[in-house]
Amino acid sequence: MKELITLKPKAEARDLNFYYGSFHAVKNVNLTVPERQVTALIGPSGCGKTTLLRCFNRMHDLYPGNRYEGQIFLDSDNILSREIDPIEVRMRVSMVFQKPNPFPKSIYENVAYGLRVRGEKKRSLIDEKVEQALKEAALWDEVKDRLKDMALNLSGGQQQRLCIARALVANPEMILFDEPTSALDPIATASIEELMSQLKQHVTILIVTHSMQQAARFSDYTAFMYLGEMLEFGTTSKVFSSPSHSQTEDYLRGRIG
Repeated sequence: MKELITLKPKAEARDLNFYYGSFHAVKNVNLTVPERQVTALIGPSGCGKTTLLRCFNRMHDLYPGNRYEGQIFLDSDNILSREIDPIEVRMRVSMVFQKPNPFPKSIYENVAYGLRVRGEKKRSLIDEKVEQALKEAALWDEVKDRLKDMALNLSGGQQQRLCIARALVANPEMILFDEPTSALDPIATASIEELMSQLKQHVTILIVTHSMQQAARFSDYTAFMYLGEMLEFGTTSKVFSSPSHSQTEDYLRGRIG
């Protein structure tokens, strides 16, 4: 962990456990997510990556029977505290899902949605924020002349960038990506990866990916999970070139997964 001493953590899980009813899905996880870096979660299917990811904005609160133990700090706030409003957490920590999920609304209204939910009514400000978010998502030039068109008419890659714009419009401090390119073609995938590399200049990114090549290409840090446990964490170059655990090496070499 010495290599992380100089990095400021944006989020940190401490002795985190998560249960779906009686099923223990995440086991005693400790993870530091460095500020304005891309941290990738990798591991075999069913190992707890997405479950862990969703803990960071309390998405599990939306379903009965789920239970957290431990702490997750966002800066100095323990977001698992009962005194913290989960809705406020989700405003600070946005999420982009595996499959693009635009609302059945116009391109403009998809991006403006988060602002309207927060009570913003000033049209000039909404216009400004929508344009800014679409530019940050590298979509503005493609849609600026058809903002009233239905979002569902966009291509898959454009829909995913629209969802990223929707996540960005509220100025989140951190964005969670759950396999955001798994349903996209190689050209759209490259576009999303390039976008994430640019976004880390002002937002912290935590991403689940099944693609080891993707993690190696653009993440700064990599965490390897196996059977609900965090077995390894370090710089991506270190994890991929000289992993400390045999299970990590077996996964990277294709022997398990």
